[in-house]
Amino acid sequence: MHELSLAAEVIRLAEKEAAGNGASVIREITIEIGALSGVETDSFQFGLELLVKGTILEQSALDLVRIPGRGRCNGCNREFEMEDRLSACPFCGSLPSLITGGQEFRVISMIVE
Repeated sequence: MHELSLAAEVIRLAEKEAAGNGASVIREITIEIGALSGVETDSFQFGLELLVKGTILEQSALDLVRIPGRGRCNGCNREFEMEDRLSACPFCGSLPSLITGGQEFRVISMIVE
């Protein structure tokens, strides 16, 4: 369950950023999770909820933004939304040659005091 280690890293990053900006409270944190990132959103959220007790994120609102997967078709060169890495092109049935989106896992913003 690598989501637990990702949750720990998000907490570490948030604490470091808050300290560097003289903040004592983080009110909200927004995290993007791509559909093709390999991160299970529910497991990550559960792990974060377990680990935030006693940290600067304990009272924070968590905003998880799910980014859909996108790919460019190897056959017809069209871009399309992908549910997984093996999604076939809905236009011609070919597999994508290039994944163009949905691999993100990043902290987008924090509202601090």
